[in-house]
Formats: sequence, C-alpha cells, structure tokens
Amino acid sequence: MNTVASPALAASLDTQTALRFITCGSVDDGKSTLIGRLLVDTKAVLQDHLAGVQRQGETDLALLTDGLSAEREQGITIDVAYRYFSTERRKFIIGDAPGHEQYTRNMVTAASSADAAVVLVDAIKLDWRRADLQLLPQTRRHALLAQLLRVPSIVFAINKLDAVDDATLAYQHIAAALRGFAAQAGIAVQAVVPVSALKGWNVVQAQPGWCGYSGPSLLDMLHDLPVTPPDVQAPFSLPVQWVEKFHDSGVTTQGRRVFWGRVAAGLAEVGQAVRVLPSGHRAVVAQVVNHVRQDATVGAGRSAGVVLDREVDVSRGDWLVADANTNTPSDSEWGDSPSTDHANGLRELQGTLAWLDDEPLLPGRVYWALHGHRWVKAKIKTIDHQIDIHTLQATAASQLAANTIARVTVSLQEPVAARPYAEVRTQGALVLVDTASNRTAGALMVA
Repeated sequence: MNTVASPALAASLDTQTALRFITCGSVDDGKSTLIGRLLVDTKAVLQDHLAGVQRQGETDLALLTDGLSAEREQGITIDVAYRYFSTERRKFIIGDAPGHEQYTRNMVTAASSADAAVVLVDAIKLDWRRADLQLLPQTRRHALLAQLLRVPSIVFAINKLDAVDDATLAYQHIAAALRGFAAQAGIAVQAVVPVSALKGWNVVQAQPGWCGYSGPSLLDMLHDLPVTPPDVQAPFSLPVQWVEKFHDSGVTTQGRRVFWGRVAAGLAEVGQAVRVLPSGHRAVVAQVVNHVRQDATVGAGRSAGVVLDREVDVSRGDWLVADANTNTPSDSEWGDSPSTDHANGLRELQGTLAWLDDEPLLPGRVYWALHGHRWVKAKIKTIDHQIDIHTLQATAASQLAANTIARVTVSLQEPVAARPYAEVRTQGALVLVDTASNRTAGALMVA
C-alpha cells in the first residue's frame, strides 16, 4: 500500500489559485497604506467605502483595513485585517499584520497560513546615507518569523522612497542591508522592491528606472508567486476533530463511526494502514468520504471523513497516522492491545519557540499545549539557547522575554503525534497557552 502521493497526483490536488499573503514589518512602515493602495488601484473598493475614508479632502488609505474603532482612534493596526481583491490574472487574500511588538502573536497567526510575506521597510526611519545602516529590530524579527513559519516566498518592499532626498542611493543601501541580513539568516528572498504606497509608485503600475530598479511592480511579482503546496508527499496524518455516529452520517459505514478532520499530510485513501495516536491501536481505512460525503481519495489540506475496518477507541484530539509497518494484517491479527513502540508519539520535543506573552517564560512552568485538536500539559524543560535578532548568534538565557525567539526542549504530560515542522506544518506546530490567564503564550515549531 502506497502511503506517499505521486508527484503527478500531488500536482493535480493543488487547485488553489488565490494567493494568501501578509504585509508585516515595523510599526508605521506603511503596511495598511500599501494594502489600501492595492485595493484602490485594482478597483476593489466601492465608491461609498472610499468616500468614508476621506480626511480633509484626502483619501486615508490605511483606514480601508483598520476596521476596529481602537485602530482608527490610535492610528495603529492591532488585529490582523483580511481583505480580498482580484485581477484578471489572479485572486488574492491579504492579511494586514500589526507592527507593534505587543501584537506579534497576531502576526504569527497570519503568517502560519500565508503563501507569501511582504516585509515593509520604512526608508525614512533608517540612516539610508550609510552603506552599513542598521535595520529596525521588528523588520528583522518579522522576517525571521516568516522564515521559521515556512512562508514560501518572502519579498522586501522598501517604502516611502518618495520622501528621501536621493531615492536611488537610499534604495541601494537599504537593499544591500536587507540582502546581507537575509544571507546571514538563511532567508531566501524573492526580491527587494522599491515602492511608494502613498503615491502608488511601483505598487500596481511599474515605474521603470525609478531608484535604478528595472524589475516588475509589487503586484506583478505577486501574480507570479506560487501557492503553498499541500504536504501530500509526507506520510498520511489526520487530526480527528469530530466523531460522527453512523446513523447520523448518511454514509454507508457498516455500522461504524466516521472520523472527520482536515488531512494534515499525505492522502486519505482506502486500504491505508493507520495507527491511532496516542493509544497506538492499529486499523485499516475501509472508506473515505470528502466534504460532500462522496467516496473519494482526499489529499492534504482538505476535509475528509474516515471509516476504519474495525472498532477502536478514537475521540476528538486523537490522530490517525500512517502505520510504518507496510504489512497489512487481517482483523484477527490486530489484537486489542495497543502498540508500545516509539510510533505512539513523543513526550519530549525540541524546537524553535517564538515567545509571545508579556510574562517571561521560566523553565519548569506548566502550560497548556494545543497540538491539532488535542490539549496536553507541557513544561519547558530547558532553554537551550536564545537567538539574538541583531547578530543572529545563539546566546545563553535563563528566561525568555516577550517576542524572543529561542531553541527549547519541552516535556509533555501525554505523547503527541509530532513531526518536524519543516516536513509537515500542522503536525510540527504547537501553541502554548497560559493556564491561568488563557493567553496565547508561545508558538513552537518542532525540529
């Protein structure tokens, strides 16, 4: 039984055409204004909406995305605002991520599902006349987080070049600093594009030769960026979100339950040998239905209902994963005792942690960890090292402050079906939640 999709089948499953991208970077770099410019210049804004963001006869583009009253009052972005627009070539879903450090958790949420990240850099905040200029900390932090979260395409956009005395020199120096930082951090950058979100230069319409740049406009570049491919090449896994009794399902199940969830990796297909985690019970997939309850093979990123060939104890939060044993025994050979080998999940994880809480992380403290739909108690066993976002060097740390990125070891009260984040996003991601305040405390990417 094949547990990995062929390249041809993987390509056929990738039918997504809309590009999900976020704008991120430091505060007041012009992220909301850039999105407003994209919406206006692609004629994605109704006239009455446009009239509602007029201020003293001028259009305040940032107000097209800042929808919360607190955002409008303070002139900042707090939550992630999603907007939609389309051109003749493509559809787009934009996430406007906040730049303030205290809202970094919202940026992480938006980046976790993005196909691309446009990291804005405000030229007037930098000492652009110097060839050895220093980038802002939040610019570096957001670029690093986008890389850690496996955002496939990262684009740097240097904004407000219309407001400097020598736009060409500023672009050259800032672009060199960005490329140097990206090379040091191992970030694959698609391009460094000069733009003026306020004027609309090089956002939708290209400005050939401006700042010595002769490449495509930002929108033209977004047209050509790929969407995130689903993890169909990895072994099958599915986090169970809902268990449906057979008499409610309308699916021919021979009296068995249907386990619903979104396929995290691989293919849900009939005949697949699976293991239930964390119990370790084994079974074979007897039937797979898609979101409209039709028999089908369902790939990663899509919802599926799975019926097993035997009754085993499965509940919300459990995982169905491909059984490493390629031999498929009959029902009588399964037995009722769960397996006790390492395939039952992991109780100890190492990975990169983005600490998002205002309260510092202290080793030994207990948190809730969410993996898929399963909640388990977690303890930070050790802080292996902290990453200095200025030098990118590993430094020792006894605790972690807000917006710190570090390598940690986590102990779990119960095993989880984790895989490296670099292989499967869903299986390799855990969210840490403070047990007292219920605040999102950190995001862990399993190594």
